[in-house]
Amino acid sequence: MLRYALSRCASLVISLIVASMVIFLIIEIVPGDPAAFMLGLNAQPEAVEALRAQLGLNASAPERYFTWISGMLQGDFGTSYTYRAPVSDLIADRIWVSLPLAVYALVLSTLIAFPAGIFAASRRGGAGDTAIMGATQLGVAIPNFWFAMILVLIFAINLRWFSAGGFVGWDKGFWLGLKSLTLPAIALALPQAAILARVMRSSLLDMLGEDFIRTARAKGLSKRQALWRHAVRNALIPVLTILGLQFSFLLAGGIVIEQVFFLPGLGRLIFQAISARDLIVVEGVVMLLVFSVIIVNFLVDLTYAAVDPRLRQRS
Repeated sequence: MLRYALSRCASLVISLIVASMVIFLIIEIVPGDPAAFMLGLNAQPEAVEALRAQLGLNASAPERYFTWISGMLQGDFGTSYTYRAPVSDLIADRIWVSLPLAVYALVLSTLIAFPAGIFAASRRGGAGDTAIMGATQLGVAIPNFWFAMILVLIFAINLRWFSAGGFVGWDKGFWLGLKSLTLPAIALALPQAAILARVMRSSLLDMLGEDFIRTARAKGLSKRQALWRHAVRNALIPVLTILGLQFSFLLAGGIVIEQVFFLPGLGRLIFQAISARDLIVVEGVVMLLVFSVIIVNFLVDLTYAAVDPRLRQRS
């Protein structure tokens, strides 16, 4: 297990290095000069050049890359061109919206997907299975931003149960803050719940066809007892793997949803930074999101390998 963990750590480091290079390269080729954007259209070339020197934009691309990476390794994400504040402070302020939103959506998707997947598998080929599979197909096909606008139309504009957007802040109370995140969390959760329910159903059907289920039935257990005592527990291993990967997707995939609901999270910070050509903020936030995705994948991989030794043997 130690050898496998070390090989995965090496893969993790390589993935992070490659991801940082790709992010930096993409930001480099984005059109627009941050200094010229900050000073406006009528700025003198000398003023633009002086500001570029002040921001460190005159250095070569390799120098700026290594300065950026060395700073991140020390916890310094740089200073925002627009806000004139450390990027790490901006991220710390906004992550208290994005992180609870991702956790809330993950909880909702789990509460919806697990019962739906178990119910569909226990009634394979029946009307209930067909209805749930049809609903999950629809959930996978519908874009979450379109679904978010439908939720706003129904529950915010027509029924007035929730606000159409914005975030009241956690200082106003936990339940008010949670209510502000409810519609965005539902918009994020339902498409993921559809995927998770299909995985749960497929995994459970595989377990129901195994020899140990037939042995349990032969010993006198009913179909329902064999399902809950043996099949569900063993079917959870691949499902929990998908669940771990979904959390990183929800954290990174909330960018569009935050924009739809005007939430002051990391996604909206990225949009604002792109509009203002605040490229150092874009680099820092995107790298943080990529890092979270890679780390979660790494932890899920180790957990799955600990449960299933065959994965280590194949490595």
